[in-house]
Amino acid sequence: MRCMNCGAELTESAYCPKCGCDVSVQKQACVLSGLYYNQGLEKAQVRDLSGAIDQLKRSLKFNKLNIPARNLLGLVYFETGEVVAALSEWVISKNIQPEGNIAAEYIRNLQQDANRLDVINQTIKKYNLALRNCFEGNEDVALIQLKKILAQNPKLIKGYHLLALLYIDKGEYEKARKLLKKAIRIDKTNTTTLRFLREVDEQTGTQTSLESHFSLWGRRGEDEKPETASELDNPDREPIQPVVGRGGQARMSIMNMLIGIVIGAAAIWFLFIPAWTRSINRAANEKVTKYSSDMAVYSAQIQMMNDQVEAARNTVEDASGDVDSAQRQASSYRYFSQAIYAYSAGQNEAAARALAQVDPSLVDSDSKKIYDAMAEDLDDALFSAYKKTGIEAFDNKDYDTVIRVMELAKAISASDYDVLNYLAHAYRMKGDAKHADENFRLIISTFPDTQRAENAMQYLSDSAQSVAAQTVETAAAEEAQNGEDENDD
Repeated sequence: MRCMNCGAELTESAYCPKCGCDVSVQKQACVLSGLYYNQGLEKAQVRDLSGAIDQLKRSLKFNKLNIPARNLLGLVYFETGEVVAALSEWVISKNIQPEGNIAAEYIRNLQQDANRLDVINQTIKKYNLALRNCFEGNEDVALIQLKKILAQNPKLIKGYHLLALLYIDKGEYEKARKLLKKAIRIDKTNTTTLRFLREVDEQTGTQTSLESHFSLWGRRGEDEKPETASELDNPDREPIQPVVGRGGQARMSIMNMLIGIVIGAAAIWFLFIPAWTRSINRAANEKVTKYSSDMAVYSAQIQMMNDQVEAARNTVEDASGDVDSAQRQASSYRYFSQAIYAYSAGQNEAAARALAQVDPSLVDSDSKKIYDAMAEDLDDALFSAYKKTGIEAFDNKDYDTVIRVMELAKAISASDYDVLNYLAHAYRMKGDAKHADENFRLIISTFPDTQRAENAMQYLSDSAQSVAAQTVETAAAEEAQNGEDENDD
């Protein structure tokens, strides 16, 4: 241990051998830091990760240079799926002690596995997207995203909490219970997990048994029953006391601890805070300089994300000028959500009807993948829905919708007379003779020697006569114009 005033190596004396400063309070602070570190270590060993994080943070408040406490805090963060927080603690630890620090190995192992780091980074982004979908009311999309997130990062406690909350909201309490029991295996005293479990217990009337999740139960007597989620969440229960203090710490009495906390805190505040603050500021400035170089890569990633956000903001601003397009897009997403819900419930006909109202060109790429998968599975039902929607749109003279949905139906089955007939007439009413004639010819080739073919040939003949008449009129107009030009000359 070194003097915080002059940096000299301290002895067992209460005063610095170089500057003569009273370092008794500093030593007591370091002892308390070691005490809380031991408590955090005990809690981490029995997977009380929330308690371990709390104790290790207290340890670092008393001694920010406690390298083992900071490294262990990073490991606990990593175990709960908080990779960014873990990496931050290890980077700070490495900058404080560059040599002989195991944090350097942790960082190197994480950076060497670039694929794993990229997957973890993507899961955090997807979790934020799922959270935003929940706020916007798109719970079904968020549920699908969270399942993929937990498949890629099975230690993300927040992901279990959000997915369990969605299941509780839907009344699927057993699915929520199963997820929360997985979360409790990672962190046995997480208050959010225990609170959600208690809510599930109250709604189902069945108490959740956590016997298989805690290693401490192996130390219980055979006649003792395991704690339930409600008992663990009870603030009045007696806490598990870890073993604290080794060597010099074991010689500290309870009285010294109390005196160190009360008198020592006051002495630190009035006597040593200014000098300590200056020392910390100097060290912090050096750390920031080193930390900036290590964070260059992350700064580039942040800039790229900012560019993406700016591009998205510009897209939104451009879209706001087109109210009709925005309304159609919102309508497509609304019907798409209805289709997903009906499809999940096994209601294929209702899912097909809703999916027929969706314009696939107005949804994003991820939604388009889901749309294509559902459309492939609902071919027959979707074909009927497209056909019905197209006929209703034709009766309402909405020829753009007729063309859109009948083209989709034609892609599924190009031999249906109603689809080809309505599509041809929709193009004809829109004045698109080329596509109208293509569909009339397809009717003739598909249904030869039938009344349907004769009707199509009649429309095809009328179209040809109309084109010829327009050609004659155009030629006559050009001749008249040429004659006027000659007279002017």
